[in-house]
Amino acid sequence: MQGSNKLKAGTGSLPGICAMLAFAAAPLWSVAAEEARQSNPGEPALAAIPAGSYTLDKAHASLIFRVNHLGFSHFTGRFTHFDAQLQFDPATPATSRVQVSIDPRSIASDNPPEGFMDQLQGAEWLHAVQFPRMTFVSTRVEPNGPKGLRIRGDLTLHGVTRPVVLEATFNGGYAGHPMDPHARIGFSAHGVLRRSEFGIAYGIPAPGSTMGVSDEVEVQLELEFSGPPLAARPAP
Repeated sequence: MQGSNKLKAGTGSLPGICAMLAFAAAPLWSVAAEEARQSNPGEPALAAIPAGSYTLDKAHASLIFRVNHLGFSHFTGRFTHFDAQLQFDPATPATSRVQVSIDPRSIASDNPPEGFMDQLQGAEWLHAVQFPRMTFVSTRVEPNGPKGLRIRGDLTLHGVTRPVVLEATFNGGYAGHPMDPHARIGFSAHGVLRRSEFGIAYGIPAPGSTMGVSDEVEVQLELEFSGPPLAARPAP
């Protein structure tokens, strides 16, 4: 905390304030959870989730990629700046549409050596100066099991557009809550692409070797979306 004044111990302390806020919020969250369970025990309350436009909650979203490095490990990186728009109807998920935009200059990894991120943004890899935006636009959504969705779409990367398939899981949602007065839904998704198909072939191992960085790139997304506002309940 900034400044020289410190909170005193007890209920005026930072832990005490946090505890009181958590205690006050707990009954509200319990009511929402209980209503969802009563509407359809063990499953998301789909009937209560409205159809419409949903925007990405960037604070609860991640985009991670992995490549095999020398056969010794799977190097893991991420993109920190991306956005998505979703049209979603839980009653007819096949009509859903999603668009994702990614800033390649936001590539990041843990403990990178000096200059490493500049190298990945450079001409041998993402060439972010010439291709400052990556996009994914869905072309077809297919239900795949009770909570599964197979999302087919066009990925534009490094100036090349090719089809990519994402396997997604609908994690549930709600129509809204007094502390979150908009509909909220969440998904997990993963896919695999070959970077050579997008013109990024630097460092791919020779056939029969693992000496380099794999052509295959695994992609993992965790996404929450905020949707239409919570409809006011009729007065009792």
